[in-house]
Amino acid sequence: MNPNLDRLQPYPFQNLNKLLEGIEPERSYSPVRLHIGEPKHPTPDFIRQALTENLAGMALYPTTLGSRSLRTSIAAWLIRRYGLPDINPDTEVIPVNGSREALFSFAQAAIDPSLSPAIVICPNPFYQIYEGAALLAGATPCFLNALPENNFALDYAQLTDATWSRVQLVYVCSPGNPTGRVMSMDEWRHLFELSDRHGFVIASDECYAEIYFDENVRPLGALEAAHQLGRSGFPRLVVFSSLSKRSNVPGMRSGFAAGDASILKKFLLYRTYHGGAMNPAVQAASKAAWDDEFHVIENRRLYREKFAAATALLRGTLQVSAPDAAFYLWVRTPVNDVEFTQRLYRHYNVTVLPGSYLARYAHGINPGQNFIRIALVAPLAECVDAAGRINGLLSSQCALDT
Repeated sequence: MNPNLDRLQPYPFQNLNKLLEGIEPERSYSPVRLHIGEPKHPTPDFIRQALTENLAGMALYPTTLGSRSLRTSIAAWLIRRYGLPDINPDTEVIPVNGSREALFSFAQAAIDPSLSPAIVICPNPFYQIYEGAALLAGATPCFLNALPENNFALDYAQLTDATWSRVQLVYVCSPGNPTGRVMSMDEWRHLFELSDRHGFVIASDECYAEIYFDENVRPLGALEAAHQLGRSGFPRLVVFSSLSKRSNVPGMRSGFAAGDASILKKFLLYRTYHGGAMNPAVQAASKAAWDDEFHVIENRRLYREKFAAATALLRGTLQVSAPDAAFYLWVRTPVNDVEFTQRLYRHYNVTVLPGSYLARYAHGINPGQNFIRIALVAPLAECVDAAGRINGLLSSQCALDT
């Protein structure tokens, strides 16, 4: 077996299950689960209808590149969303089976094992897929801490020039998981300059980009930043997006990779062997989803309502504010994050995720320690109820001391 499998760490939710094992939550409270970023809003009927109306496509083998109609819809959406002059649906877009699958497999195609030792940069805290992808590609993950004193921006100066010279791939996530921070134009400019200098590829995870709170202020995307900076052809840049959060279809497993045509050509070759073709019925439903914005606007309204209510309640006991985007609250705890999570579950039957489970010890600290991630994915009433219970825990000294 691949010895790098032994280097993989347990997934955060495995650690959480172990942490809460054997704890009996207070039975007077119904469970509220805010630990996992799984959208709970209903899937729009027109997407479900498009899926069922195209089940005849199950009788055919799909191509790895997917249908041109889907790629054209994705390209048109990118042009509308990011103000791009053009996207070639034949060379600059590949449909994928969810951004998670593609973010993982991309490292296998992008890393050159002959140039050892290769380094893959990950934000910290981070989506654990990045680390696993790096390890199983035979590379070494290296972390950039996102800290509150720097407004959770990535400080590229944390790494030396000697380290940057060995970097082959950089994962970034904007809006960030778990902080919800959106990268600025200056951050993109600096990262592109580093890529030009050292030749590494940038994988931009943008699966939360359509969950934001002001319809007039949309999160900046990597392709948009590259275009505005005059980077024709998006050199060494590939973005990954998904319908899971945007359209409330996490079980459909549908997204895309877009960007540098020369890199995507090689990634397509890899995927031909990898077996990454998308189900034809899912392709039809995906096209319907990318072509429509009304359901996405309504989706944002629901999240906006929940964030306004939850943050108003929590501000009385915690330093909390709405993120730039995404559906997480990244909140500092008054005690150790693991202990806080246990006590909240035991006394109030609310499940959140310890921040330290989403990070690695790097540069002398674990940047997730003494934070929790709260996913505001449950219905409004449950989110409001959970915020009240968190306040109850924080106002109960005995609960915090036990």
